[in-house]
Amino acid sequence: MPLSHPTLDRLPIRHLGPEDLLACADLSENRGWPREEHKWGLLLAAGVGHGIDDPSRKGLLAACVVTSYGPGLAAIGMVLVAERYARQGVGRRLMRHVLAEAGDTPLSLYATSNGQPLYEELGFTEIGRSEMLRGHFTAAEPAPGRTVRPATAEDLQDVLRLDHEIFGADRTHLITRLPAFADHLRVAEQDGEITGFAGLWPNMDTHVVGPVIARDPGTAQALIASLAAATDRPLRTDVDTGHTELLTWLKANGLEHIATNAVMLRSRAALPGDGNRRFAPLTVAAG
Repeated sequence: MPLSHPTLDRLPIRHLGPEDLLACADLSENRGWPREEHKWGLLLAAGVGHGIDDPSRKGLLAACVVTSYGPGLAAIGMVLVAERYARQGVGRRLMRHVLAEAGDTPLSLYATSNGQPLYEELGFTEIGRSEMLRGHFTAAEPAPGRTVRPATAEDLQDVLRLDHEIFGADRTHLITRLPAFADHLRVAEQDGEITGFAGLWPNMDTHVVGPVIARDPGTAQALIASLAAATDRPLRTDVDTGHTELLTWLKANGLEHIATNAVMLRSRAALPGDGNRRFAPLTVAAG
């Protein structure tokens, strides 16, 4: 049986680490989400998890992860409460704890329609929308001609510089994990200059395209087409709804609308960096 409200309010919130990966995956599964152990491993290694242990059985009754990009931005993701404790204020308590720990640091997140009212209550404002797409890439509509090749170790510093410029904050701790985390990593190049990069990483029965950082929509398309050619799995990605050209092209190539989420921000008016060249996140859980 679920615990009473007073007992829930007294349960300690602790930091989670890589050793909690299976418990986090179990919690995802409990809520009907995919287990996503590969993604949880990255988030718990590169970010800080927050969780509440379930005193009535082994495992977690709630969890989330915060990925920090310095004093100017952090991202909240994977906010989950076990089904038997849902609608008892646990998610609100966990979020208030995260907000208190973050202090003055601006926070971003992607919200479903169910979660958005709570986040608005906690001071988050919708600043945009993101569309999730999934499907087998058909290559029916070719990408524009661009030079795209597999990334090498020698590209890392240029990739980091480009990412910092476009993302608007330092995410070295994530980007340097991409060669091990992703199955494929591509860079676009023009006149010896790297003009974009993108990764393809495994997630259950799909390959997720992300991040996608590119000079223009055509470069983003060329990167995605190159990655799609490297897998037989369905692709999944999240694209800001403002990138209409890319969304139209992806749908013409077999990807279908799955859901639309709100991009929300607290304590600043807009995301840093250049949204015109930021086409897809590594994962919405990390902003």
